[in-house]
Amino acid sequence: MSHPTPSGALAVAAIQQPCNADKSTSLATSERLVRQAAADGAQLVILQELHATLYFCQTEDTSVFELAEPVPGPTSDRLSALAAELGVVLVGSIFERRMNGVYHNTAVVFERDGSIAGLYRKMHIPDDPGFYEKFYFTPGDTSFNDGRSGFTPIDTSVGRLGVLVCWDQWYPEAARLMALAGAEVLIYPTAIGWDVTDDPEEQARQLDAWVTVQRGHAVANNLPVIAPNRVGTEADPSGQSDGIRFWGNSFICGPQGEFLARADDHSETILAATINRSRSESIRRIWPYFRDRRIDAYGDILKRVRD
Repeated sequence: MSHPTPSGALAVAAIQQPCNADKSTSLATSERLVRQAAADGAQLVILQELHATLYFCQTEDTSVFELAEPVPGPTSDRLSALAAELGVVLVGSIFERRMNGVYHNTAVVFERDGSIAGLYRKMHIPDDPGFYEKFYFTPGDTSFNDGRSGFTPIDTSVGRLGVLVCWDQWYPEAARLMALAGAEVLIYPTAIGWDVTDDPEEQARQLDAWVTVQRGHAVANNLPVIAPNRVGTEADPSGQSDGIRFWGNSFICGPQGEFLARADDHSETILAATINRSRSESIRRIWPYFRDRRIDAYGDILKRVRD
């Protein structure tokens, strides 16, 4: 597989928004912000994880499966039409109903003409207090039916996009596999926040870890990173906890982890930056991590534990 050298500047935007229990209301907010981003010159626009609904994984509730949709389906059709109208490449997020009993947390990439350029189904699925995702989401396939890895970048008119989702952002293996397949940017649509009862010091540590690990993926792979996250406090429907305060702090960084743009922890935001697509090539010439990888010595990485 040949990977052509990218060139030129790319205007990107990450959308940070609060969400609503009503899907049409959330999508209207997303659409308004995408329109503004496009009007401001963005060529690539990234929406956050599960932006059409509240983050429903705080509890395990079988009625929530009614929110799931096929792809193509109503939400993807709406996003497709928006991408075509505005002439942008758009990354959206859909609770996908693949078949009866199989549901995914799916990022859908729409080309500038509205066609679906590709899907990425979240590979790492968490199951933590307040984030009970294993109840709802089947992990993405290790390989697609055509033999491609589940960690395959999506080719678009603005470049080869390494789209991952939220919990994937903690795994260097996922970022590396996307980079090895020629990804030109790493993208992490996200829904992450604080337990509102955590003390401020613990909240600060969690946020710093989230930002640092993703900047590390940028550095280790010489790639820019785009990470949109939601904002707002969402109640726990069960009343068993005080809910989640989503911490925002969406950011865009360059291939040495340098911040290009960063949002605050509470505001609806269109986070814009310009990525220099030729910068990764120049960085790799002086920081040749890929040349020096000892692939002959990494076999044990495929083991669960090195007992």
